[in-house]
Amino acid sequence: MICICVLISRFLYSDEVQIGPETVMTTLYTAKKYAVPALEAHCVDFLTKHLRADNAFMLLTQARLFDEPQLASLCLDTIDKSTMDAISAEGFTDIDIDTLCAVLERDTLSIRESRLFGAVVRWAEAECQRQQLPVTFGNKQKVLGRALSLIRFPLMTIEEFAAGPAQSGILSDREVVNLFLHFTVNPKPKVDYIDRPRCCLRGKECSINRFQQVESRWGYSGTSDRIRFTVNRRISIVGFGLYGSIHGPTDYQVNIQIIDYEKNQTLGQNDTGFSCDGTASTFRVMFKEPIEILPTVCYTACATLKGPDSHYGTKGLKKVIHESPTASKTCFVFYSSPGNNNGTSIEDGQIPEIIFYT
Repeated sequence: MICICVLISRFLYSDEVQIGPETVMTTLYTAKKYAVPALEAHCVDFLTKHLRADNAFMLLTQARLFDEPQLASLCLDTIDKSTMDAISAEGFTDIDIDTLCAVLERDTLSIRESRLFGAVVRWAEAECQRQQLPVTFGNKQKVLGRALSLIRFPLMTIEEFAAGPAQSGILSDREVVNLFLHFTVNPKPKVDYIDRPRCCLRGKECSINRFQQVESRWGYSGTSDRIRFTVNRRISIVGFGLYGSIHGPTDYQVNIQIIDYEKNQTLGQNDTGFSCDGTASTFRVMFKEPIEILPTVCYTACATLKGPDSHYGTKGLKKVIHESPTASKTCFVFYSSPGNNNGTSIEDGQIPEIIFYT
């Protein structure tokens, strides 16, 4: 403490300071204790410059402890951008439960939910040891508390859920059964877990609609509605807007996909459902994770609906340009796709709207 006091005295008289990794936290604590905001700012600046994915959780804990919201925000941004590297670092299992919950609440983590769950289990095992509890299923569930409810199990594939959480012993038998039903049946039973996608997207959500007119009626016999497209710049597609029933409020089952046309490779899909109100509006159906779309590559947007006859679009445009005041123009060019429902062309059909981030 004498050395730190000398450091503060020198700073007060000369406005010069030498801070290193070994002394920065003690210096920050002392600067706050003795109300030396300029020295406090030097410490925060030092920590900010040395912020990396592998120390982001350690610094986040300290930022929360010392009430440094700017540093905490920078730590969270780093965790968002390099989530896998951050949770793989040793400092992750040392964080407190409140910090864990603050991170799990974020929509902007860039990691598959199954891997995030694995990291949370590691944290629970470390917390059991800190509390001198046997590392049992029940104790892991106990130390996690509300953090467990922040895991977005519905975002996993059924295979990921079966291989991990279903066998972890942390969920009750009833929760496991309900989640398996959520993955496999329609209409899906309600589960007490968030199904909102996590995605590290910094742009603004945008959408384009390729039809100029809405008509009725469009039938479904198990064949997919498809449309091929290219874009002029890198974007992330997060969902479609689809037409609903002409017969009033109705529930639909739907599978949506984005396919790399040349490679015939499915890049993302979701088996889900949506409810419509009988109007000619479009209704949002979202992917579990954003799908990166590259310029000049040809993709197929695909939707397979089960339900009554719906509205559909006509006078489809081959080219749609979205203009944004903060980004370059995004140009979609559409092409007819073989195997379309009802044998239709680019001029009419389903999948009127593509929802994306620039």
